[in-house]
Amino acid sequence: MNLNIENWKEFKIKDIFRLEPTKGIDSTELLEGNDINYIGAKHEDNGLMMCCQLDGFESWVSKGNCIVFIQLGAGSAGYANYIPDDFIGMNGKTLCGYIDGIMNPQIGLFLETILCKERPKYSFGRSWTGDRLRETIIKLPADSQGNPDWQFMEDYIKSINNKPISTKNKGGQLSPILGQTNWKEYKLGQLFCDIYKAEAHVKNDIDNFEHGNSDRLEFITRTDTNNGCDCFVNKNDVNGIEKGNAIIIGDTTSTIYYQANNFVAGDHIVVCRADWINKYTALFLKTILEKERYRYSYGRAFKMDLIKSTIVKLPTKNNEPDWQYMENYIKSLPYGDRI
Repeated sequence: MNLNIENWKEFKIKDIFRLEPTKGIDSTELLEGNDINYIGAKHEDNGLMMCCQLDGFESWVSKGNCIVFIQLGAGSAGYANYIPDDFIGMNGKTLCGYIDGIMNPQIGLFLETILCKERPKYSFGRSWTGDRLRETIIKLPADSQGNPDWQFMEDYIKSINNKPISTKNKGGQLSPILGQTNWKEYKLGQLFCDIYKAEAHVKNDIDNFEHGNSDRLEFITRTDTNNGCDCFVNKNDVNGIEKGNAIIIGDTTSTIYYQANNFVAGDHIVVCRADWINKYTALFLKTILEKERYRYSYGRAFKMDLIKSTIVKLPTKNNEPDWQYMENYIKSLPYGDRI
């Protein structure tokens, strides 16, 4: 199905949704568990902050099958997430939007995508609250009576669904087991043969686009989403292209990613290279490094000297990092065969 927006119509959020505040009070009271999701003021991970115990918090539960509007959040104000199941959300930061008798996962995903296009208008200085949210105007497909064409939205999302990702690896049958090997401490400066600052580019100085084409290169910044990819640039328009197969660290944000393909970098990007790096070993080490992330922030940036001196524990064989073990472990995980 093709999207032809010429016949779309403007609608106010207040005329589409029944809006209700989320019911949670103080998220620090929640206890980890497996009963219900706590949905917070963030866009990544579909807003999931943690899974909680339900006992004692039943009055905090909001009904699912709704759009959760992020009113306040660190870099997330103005986003919206479709939440299919009942959840706990913190009152004052998120707001539920229901379309009674109509909402379903397909319509929810369509609306979420449209609503998130409004995000650049909102931030902590201009939060998505009150009448500002209710009066927000979005364009949607309209039927012959001028009402939102819910059936078109549902059919469109169904038309772009792909076959679900499958895996031959089964949970509970992982081998090798992490606890059955020796671990040893290593400094990162010992593990990498080269650690250096990438040539910095300014996004506004380069023609860029969201989705890319055959001549695209990923523009890697310190963003915590999309594996560091902020946008795409034309490889014929830039210098300082970095080769892929490297671990990338945003030094002021301690964001860490494995970059498989060639890329260009924004400011404050540190490139770490070694001959043992591949997508499996890099993902293993990335997970270990992210456990160290809490130590570093703008006040104590993860710059090159600190990177080199950081100590991590890794599986060891013959007093050397057992890279083959790490690779095999990642391959053995559910969906590890699809990496």
